[in-house]
Amino acid sequence: MTGFDIEDFVRKHMTHRRESLLKPDFARFDGELRERIGGKRILVVGGAGTIGSNYVKAALRFSPAAVCVVDIDENSLTELTRELRASPFFAKALDNIEYVTEPIDLGSDLFRRFFEAKGPFDIVANFAARKHVRAERDIYSIEAMCETNVFMAKRLLDLLAENPPEAFFCVSTDKAANPVNVMGATKKLMEEAIMAYAGTIPVKTARFANVAFSNGSLPLGWLNRISKRQPLSCPMGIRRFFVSPVESGELCLAASALADSGDIVYPKLDENRDMIAFDQVVRDMLDYMGLGCRACSSTGEAQAAMADVSSGYPVEFFGSDTSGEKTFEEFHTLADVCDETKFANLGVVKNAKRREAKEVEAIIESLRAAFLRPGATKADIVGVLGEYLPDFRHIEKGKSLDGRM
Repeated sequence: MTGFDIEDFVRKHMTHRRESLLKPDFARFDGELRERIGGKRILVVGGAGTIGSNYVKAALRFSPAAVCVVDIDENSLTELTRELRASPFFAKALDNIEYVTEPIDLGSDLFRRFFEAKGPFDIVANFAARKHVRAERDIYSIEAMCETNVFMAKRLLDLLAENPPEAFFCVSTDKAANPVNVMGATKKLMEEAIMAYAGTIPVKTARFANVAFSNGSLPLGWLNRISKRQPLSCPMGIRRFFVSPVESGELCLAASALADSGDIVYPKLDENRDMIAFDQVVRDMLDYMGLGCRACSSTGEAQAAMADVSSGYPVEFFGSDTSGEKTFEEFHTLADVCDETKFANLGVVKNAKRREAKEVEAIIESLRAAFLRPGATKADIVGVLGEYLPDFRHIEKGKSLDGRM
């Protein structure tokens, strides 16, 4: 949206960081990053989304030999290339490397043929994910979540095992720590699945917070509503950590290039200093835009208030009552052994659970069988996940965010 400087707002009102969280570590490990990325062939799967595209931009700073970006969203792939070509720095970087974008489904036979034709790759980063808690609706949406977050990640690793890269990275989420929703549970299972390969493929992952104004995020949704002159909707009391889009890509690049096999990397953020409530973000955003905020208690009141926004932009504030919604965020559990000395602003979980590959295959088969049972329900899948993830404590409210603006 014109007239709204997202980067400026994020720095001033969401992260309160004038410089990237990763700046000290990128300066300290500059030599290692150039050695491990420079001249290397990189495959970025799901690379057209917010995090994947910022990973591509971060990698281009270190002169790789090739960057191949795969994503099922051809429109976002096109926009990524347009954005890179519009920048003098990135345009020059692309002119000096092999740069390929392909609108291919990771789970397809076509992907295997592409991989065999364009490989081998030195670094493979997977950002293909179902990342929204609001996608937890029914048996079908949950199967799609398991397919993308677990099954396809496992198939990709089986493919890589035939010719292991120097590094494999697969993005996780803070919601994998003590999961209370199916998305977090599938990401926790994904972590355990990739760790099964840590002895043969250098595997790394990262848990981090909300990416400010990322595709599909609530703040970006607010901008879209305003551009269409529609009221806003915001939960009360939901506090989140935020990283900027640039920080998200840099964090994943650091994890993929600098972490040890089996590491789970996370940002060192402080709960009191860095966690912010969504209701504070929306008020700050509307003040920043010069609109002001008009609090409403219902959708109908907010819709009617759009007739006159001179006294503030209408926002329906509501108490969170949807399934799988955590009121706070955490990056690791009390049982995790963490190293917070290697990096200035990153911590590392060093004792991530490692299952045997056969055990992972058995879990996947169990989930597949559960989905195929006649009359299978969401509760059945939650039960199966709970059998294998003892820390999974599902919050079931019987509601999804599809019932709200």
